[in-house]
Amino acid sequence: MKKITGNWQSLLKVDPTDWLLETANPSVRYFTLKDILGKPETDPAVKKARREIMTSGVVHRILEKQNDDGSWRMPDNFYLNAKYKGTVWNIIVLAELGADGKDERIKRASRFILAKSQDKQSGGFAYASGEDGGHHDKVVPCLTGNMVFSLIRFGYRDDPAVQRGIDWITQYQRFDDGIERAPGGWPYQRFKNCWGKHTCHMGAVKSLKALAEIPAGKRTAKSQETIKNGAGYLLVHRLYKRSHDPSLLIKPFWVNFGFPTLWKTDVLEMLSLMANLGYRDDRMQEAVDLLVSKQDEEGRWTMEKSWNPRLLVSLEKDNKPSKWITLNALRVLKVIA
Repeated sequence: MKKITGNWQSLLKVDPTDWLLETANPSVRYFTLKDILGKPETDPAVKKARREIMTSGVVHRILEKQNDDGSWRMPDNFYLNAKYKGTVWNIIVLAELGADGKDERIKRASRFILAKSQDKQSGGFAYASGEDGGHHDKVVPCLTGNMVFSLIRFGYRDDPAVQRGIDWITQYQRFDDGIERAPGGWPYQRFKNCWGKHTCHMGAVKSLKALAEIPAGKRTAKSQETIKNGAGYLLVHRLYKRSHDPSLLIKPFWVNFGFPTLWKTDVLEMLSLMANLGYRDDRMQEAVDLLVSKQDEEGRWTMEKSWNPRLLVSLEKDNKPSKWITLNALRVLKVIA
């Protein structure tokens, strides 16, 4: 792999860091202090922003709407019939926003989703409950990846249940690129959109996103092998191009950046993932060029697509400069360039 070289700040038209540090969005301020300015968790400004995440802004507003059992809206319809205001989606958003896993409300949400969604037989996460936990035949890879990612973010990496979720990913997640025959047997006999002859890109991305949350020194050999296979799969596609004809996009809307991505993905999320995993490859360059080209004259990036109108609490305005997209863009450029 060849390293993409350059001074990341030289790629900016204007440095937007001061804008990201404004106090109105404590989550963005917290991550900017840590990830862009490199301040430690012990820094007073970082500690203050971390506290304010839980007491103001979007996280506070989401938690105000939580049910006593740790769920949101209709507890039994935590995924399908409560899109995108149900428990699963709020857990993902809270994890992305840096909610404190030590908070009792986050603990209740974590216990709820483990009890209702995790399949006790396999360790994967299902979009509906069965008799005892998640329904075995309704386990899907993108949800499993998202829930493992979120629970690790909340501090549950060493919990046996989360370890089983990680094991599910390393055992079952596939990275097929147009194989002759679709795989058979559980869980592959269901949900051809997830498995089929070509792996679902979203399932691959969310599975890798979960494994990327495990510190490099804590990853098992199976996790490392799964990461290697998944990263190879993305690189064959230059992240967002068709492997057999790189002049064509897999999904045209992936070039439009949004936050949060929930069960979908885009070029920025895939670049963030590969950067976090330590990959520097020439096959990522088109994606990097696309990222750089999308900044405005003030060094900001726009919220081009989002779930905001459908979320329990909207994060930002669509088609306006986005602190979240800008923060994630800077994170990528700082690591890759």
